[in-house]
Amino acid sequence: MAPVVQSSQPWVEKYRPKQVKDVAHQDEVVRVLSNTLETANCPHMLFYGPPGTGKTTTALAIAHQLFGPELYKSRVLELNASDDRGINVVRTKIKNFAAVAVGSGNRHGGYPCPPFKIIILDEADSMTEDAQNALRRTMETYSKVTRFFFICNYISRIIEPLASRCAKFRFKPLTEEIMSSRILHICKEEGLNLDSEALSTLSSISQGDLRRAITYLQVIPQDVVQALFTACKSGEFELANKEVDNILAEGYPVSQMFSQLFDVIVEAEDISDEQKARICKRLAEADKCLIDGADEYLQLLDVASNTMRALCNQPQFC
Repeated sequence: MAPVVQSSQPWVEKYRPKQVKDVAHQDEVVRVLSNTLETANCPHMLFYGPPGTGKTTTALAIAHQLFGPELYKSRVLELNASDDRGINVVRTKIKNFAAVAVGSGNRHGGYPCPPFKIIILDEADSMTEDAQNALRRTMETYSKVTRFFFICNYISRIIEPLASRCAKFRFKPLTEEIMSSRILHICKEEGLNLDSEALSTLSSISQGDLRRAITYLQVIPQDVVQALFTACKSGEFELANKEVDNILAEGYPVSQMFSQLFDVIVEAEDISDEQKARICKRLAEADKCLIDGADEYLQLLDVASNTMRALCNQPQFC
């Protein structure tokens, strides 16, 4: 099968289920939430279980099914592990969003659009106890106009006053059969051929984490990473620029490229620790810029030029 043209979108996002009913292997959770969506009257919810089992996907799907694309941005606030979620954020950003009431629950564009908003707190178990206590008071005060969805790996790290106010949903690790089925579907869509041994190994090492399995499936070939590194070492800017163009043309995720390039840099024996430090510092800065929405081409080109500068001591590559 000829490979299809890839996009730069990570496959984890590209193949994320858009509806609750499409979430794999969480039958009890899906059944209860499907009934809840029919009434469009959601309680506060707490999703817990191992990583890569569909917790965040389910929370996002509920929000999209309730409000649709037009109202989603104004009705839903997402905060994940990359955001500062200390007590000050709870008292300002979260409280300000939660306090504003919305219109009555009239359907809009075919979506239920109930008269409340949703705040999704991913990896809530990483919040400090003080922040959680402050959040408890916010939940009590604004429960009529705002619903909270907590997502965590360890429910024991959520304080009891918060947990007791939520409907709890436990997500189970995915079986190898379910993971293999999903991986084969992605391979078919992307035009990839994966033999049975590789499929079994991928399902096994992922240990029930479908997100990890999909990420492993999309790993950039090592020769592509090595070609970029070699081009940078050569000091030929045009060659490095050509490798950057090839990477983007193939649709490889740039954040994954940075991760693999980091490994190549660290393991290289023919460059000094100072050179490694300079390159790795720039890799970290570029990765942060990508998270903030920076252009992939510019960040990858900047990493290549700074790597060249560090390896070849050529100041013109800034």
